[in-house]
Amino acid sequence: MRENAVQKIWQEGGAVVNGWLAIPNSFAAEVMGGCGWDSVTIDLQHGLSDFSDTVQMLQALSTTPVTPLTRVPTLEPGIIGRLLDAGSYGIICPMVNTPEQCAQLVSYCKYAPEGVRSFGPIRAAIYGGPDYLDKANETILAIAMVETAEAVANVDAIVATPGLDGIYVGPSDLALSLGERPQMDTDNPVVTEAMATILAAAKRAGVPAGLHCLSPEYSLQKIREGFQFVSIANDTRILTAAAQEQIATVRQGLAD
Repeated sequence: MRENAVQKIWQEGGAVVNGWLAIPNSFAAEVMGGCGWDSVTIDLQHGLSDFSDTVQMLQALSTTPVTPLTRVPTLEPGIIGRLLDAGSYGIICPMVNTPEQCAQLVSYCKYAPEGVRSFGPIRAAIYGGPDYLDKANETILAIAMVETAEAVANVDAIVATPGLDGIYVGPSDLALSLGERPQMDTDNPVVTEAMATILAAAKRAGVPAGLHCLSPEYSLQKIREGFQFVSIANDTRILTAAAQEQIATVRQGLAD
């Protein structure tokens, strides 16, 4: 089966640099896939992609070296199974607040006897290889988002879930749940203390922890603290920032 680069980097004790796709376009996915990320995540929760868009984006990513991941809109077996059958190599699931929900996530990502995933890897076997069935359970990643006050309270039980491959912090929803204003690359002590609690629990359990960041500087800071998966902004933010910088340079030149 085709190697999962995220899994390999984690096994070697490294940190994954992940790209994030909100634009529902296969060419944008192909461009991002060739930029040097370790993995790229297609966002079906807050991004604009539907399932049909995602299939084409997964096909585009398969021409590049990255490992393709997807964030689902919710904890629901139908969409998780369809995305895995389409060739996603890992599921990031939002709002996993209890160990019971985490166990459900793991079960939806794995074939029996470890889970309840239905068999039908219509594109996954093309992308992954002819031994997909034999190696899917050990290769496909189940990543739970810990992003609420309830999840923080349950984090030790969540990270102890058998078969869980990683956790991922959504800083904006975490801030909202804690009664704070959402802010990327936050230094809010209430939110950063919760992040530290999540990270410490993950370390104790030997489960890699990830975080959505805005800047490379903040990403590096969090990697030094022990996070092993960082997403830097998304394609929309990167495009906007680059365009604004170019325009500002020209306008400043005209003004001078």
